[in-house]
Amino acid sequence: MVTKVRKRDGKIVKFDITRIEKAVAKAFSATGTKGNASRIAKEVKKQLDKRFKDKPPSVEEIQDQVERMLVQKGLYETAKAYIIYRHEHAKKRESKIALGVTDDLKLSYNAVKLLHARYLKKDDLGRVIETPDMMFRRVAADLSLASNKKSRKQDKEEFYHGMRSLDFIPNSPTLMNAGRRLQQLAACFVVPVEDSLEGIFSALKAGALIHQSGGGTGYSFSRLRPKGDIVGSTKGAASGPVSFMRIFDVATDVIKQGGMRRGANMGVLKVDHPDVLEFITAKKGGKALQNFNISVAVTDKFMQAVERNKEYYLINPRDNSKVRKLNARKVLDLIGLLSWETGDPGILFLDRINKDNPTPKLGRIEATNPCGEVPLLSWEACNLGSVNLSNMITGTTGKGKVDWDKLRSTVRVGIKLLDNVISRSKFPLPEIRRAVEGNRKIGLGVMGFADALVKLGVRYDSKKGIETAEKIIRFISKESAEMSRELAEERGVFKNWKQSKYYPHEKRRNATVNAIAPTGSISTIAGCSFSIEPFYSIAYKRHVLGGETLVEVNQLFLEVARQEGFYSEELLKKMSVYGSVQEVQEIPKKWRAVFRTAMDISPEWHVKMQAAWQKHVDNAVSKTINLRPDATPEEVSKIIKLAHKLGCKGLTVYRYGAKEHQVLTVCKKCTV
Repeated sequence: MVTKVRKRDGKIVKFDITRIEKAVAKAFSATGTKGNASRIAKEVKKQLDKRFKDKPPSVEEIQDQVERMLVQKGLYETAKAYIIYRHEHAKKRESKIALGVTDDLKLSYNAVKLLHARYLKKDDLGRVIETPDMMFRRVAADLSLASNKKSRKQDKEEFYHGMRSLDFIPNSPTLMNAGRRLQQLAACFVVPVEDSLEGIFSALKAGALIHQSGGGTGYSFSRLRPKGDIVGSTKGAASGPVSFMRIFDVATDVIKQGGMRRGANMGVLKVDHPDVLEFITAKKGGKALQNFNISVAVTDKFMQAVERNKEYYLINPRDNSKVRKLNARKVLDLIGLLSWETGDPGILFLDRINKDNPTPKLGRIEATNPCGEVPLLSWEACNLGSVNLSNMITGTTGKGKVDWDKLRSTVRVGIKLLDNVISRSKFPLPEIRRAVEGNRKIGLGVMGFADALVKLGVRYDSKKGIETAEKIIRFISKESAEMSRELAEERGVFKNWKQSKYYPHEKRRNATVNAIAPTGSISTIAGCSFSIEPFYSIAYKRHVLGGETLVEVNQLFLEVARQEGFYSEELLKKMSVYGSVQEVQEIPKKWRAVFRTAMDISPEWHVKMQAAWQKHVDNAVSKTINLRPDATPEEVSKIIKLAHKLGCKGLTVYRYGAKEHQVLTVCKKCTV
């Protein structure tokens, strides 16, 4: 009787009949054939028991037996689908082997390619010496060292299983560096830029060290005196913030973060700075400041002036003197025009950000990390990680339910893991260590939200979609705070607790606990949709490391198409032309509704969704408001006002085609 199986790498493992059932069920689904996969699997098992009495069969021998059984049953189309399935998986295995990676978790080719390029350990000759499973074990083992001895073993296993199952993944520097020489685990930092040559170049040096260690940086240039202002030491004229930003940009390009991650910066300037117009137009033409996202920091007072079509004063930060006036509405329209044209600048709503500042006695927040989801004080860093919401749904796709117990336990493991990240991280500068340990800010977020909505059968741009988002993030926020309180009892509160808004009534381990990050890389590893974004396209081209272009079709869409019986080769040909499914009539209306793409959704619904998550997030929400190519600059100005009204902390707008080189592209028919 067969009880063991010989894997392709020679390892002997326990025989699992459900693997045969799942493979046969997929073949039935692909051909729209009704059949009993369980019965087929049992008959295959009987044949294997007869043939392999003295030794375990190999994976290939089992698959050969499945093929024979399907043919014997006269299920020729199903057998063909099964053979094609085998062939496709064999090609994927060969591609992964060509990279030099042993994929012991059966990840996608894109995930393995990314892990090979940036995450897995290599020897001195550049050969990969770590598998994805080994990477997660390395990270779990290192982070568990920050736990107390009593819970260390259990925490290690929970961290490992949380990552291995792809239920929760921490930010890239943690995966790259935990248990290795660098040991710099934080994702993002804010570095102060003081108004002196020494202060500017000290910030430049700090940023270079951070980029080298794999982190991103945010800078506010609002303290720098404006262009043409007097320089006290030489009586010459200052060159202004934008000129110094160019130096930071070049330095970032040179560092390239040790070849592991390209440097990322956020440059911020207050809307009342005298150089604000130069700043707004700094990336016009798409050539300058390639390593910067830039955002204009606006106040409630400025937005009120916009509504009333009033002028406001520009203030010289050197002496707080009033320089001149500008019309607020015209400035906002200029921001809208450049954002429409190039994708920059974005907007930060400073007063909304500081309303949620947990430690206002320590200073006012002036900048964020590169993608805007974490507002930070000077020298602070933040550690991020995301729950895979796609894995939190049970039941049949389209009729699924949220597994609240699983979500609760995943959030709790994630919060503890991120708190341990702070304790285990080596920081580039002592100022950073002091600031991080002072507030212990973390940002647990989500990914796979669009996948989750499909599994729930909920349309993204709908009242139900907004309600679902709010229900999920309200639950995550509550559980995150509760876990931080428990950690405070066990490990102590953050050092600046007595100077925080929580004192004296609520003990917390972390000044902040949640943030919604973009999750580009870790979503690729997890094989789920990005962050809280809708699907960018159901079929699209992805430009990846090394200049390679990959055509991808949404796997959840393929699963539904097979499950619901509308899958066909002809449909796939159409999907290679149409990224959106809205005009493909053979797809049922129900599924066209839930497979809405970013450009099927109006800008207003994008903003409403961002605001829904922001209601229960103590940091901020990074989300792109995607616009179709025919959108107008006036629409951008309109949604900036809406975002402010709905309580967002910032806004990033991207009109398809605004950049010459963009990471994701879809066909022309999808964008007109």
